[in-house]
Amino acid sequence: MSVDAGTRSGDVHARQLAGLDALELTTRQRRGLASRTWSGIWPIASAVALVLVAWQLVVLAGWWPEYVFAGPVTTLGVLAERLGEAEFYTAVAVTMRRAVAGFALAIAVGLVAGALVSRIRPLRRAVGSLITGLQTMPSIAWFPLAILLFGLTESAIMFVVVLGAAPSIANGLIAGVDYTPPILLRAGHMLGLRRLRLYRHVILPASLPSFLAGLKQGWAFAWRSLMAGELLVIIANQPSLGEQLHFARELADSPGLLATMIVILVIGIVVDLLFGAADNALRRRWGLHQAAD
Repeated sequence: MSVDAGTRSGDVHARQLAGLDALELTTRQRRGLASRTWSGIWPIASAVALVLVAWQLVVLAGWWPEYVFAGPVTTLGVLAERLGEAEFYTAVAVTMRRAVAGFALAIAVGLVAGALVSRIRPLRRAVGSLITGLQTMPSIAWFPLAILLFGLTESAIMFVVVLGAAPSIANGLIAGVDYTPPILLRAGHMLGLRRLRLYRHVILPASLPSFLAGLKQGWAFAWRSLMAGELLVIIANQPSLGEQLHFARELADSPGLLATMIVILVIGIVVDLLFGAADNALRRRWGLHQAAD
């Protein structure tokens, strides 16, 4: 009788715990989307509000005249006007095309360089430090050479974008390979994986977190290099965001200059959110999302 009573008691407790778990899961499902949306929106909205207030306070302080440093109301009005112009979207399209093409080429170069340097010890001793040196070199320093080699063409911009981004991508892959657990490599060898197959099935998946961090840093370098290039290399009949910055500066158009800077900032934030989503997906796949939350 005591055994049966204990069994019945255990069943009751199990049903109660299952009911509590179901209630908790239902609550999470109902509140999950709304809470995640709000938790993602309110920090950004608060930061934007603080920036606008600080911006307006600086304008009211009168440190610079209005034509030098326009206020947020004037700047946002100009931005709203540009959103209705076809030339604005053409400029954004040209800039993003260059950014995507340059970043894709930088990924290819960084992958090849990182794979070779991380697995060939003599090559690593020869050029490992050079890659880090290239990563720390300011992108603007490459433009005199790029203009000498390619002239005032889009190739000069692409050249600097690739040199700015590829070292960070290569270093991200190298760091990921360095921290690949040796037991995984041994397991891959035991399964008969060699060279490219070992990279594809073992090394690259294990190095994804570091490689993703290198991609994110590489994009930041590529974006900054691109903006510098479009400021210096003005190509006829190819409007771009950098060209708009250049002409706004030449014409002392402070509202237009600040409006273009806002667009550049927004694009950077959107791309950062995309990298954040990729990082969250990777951590969720590896079962690390609960620790991150």
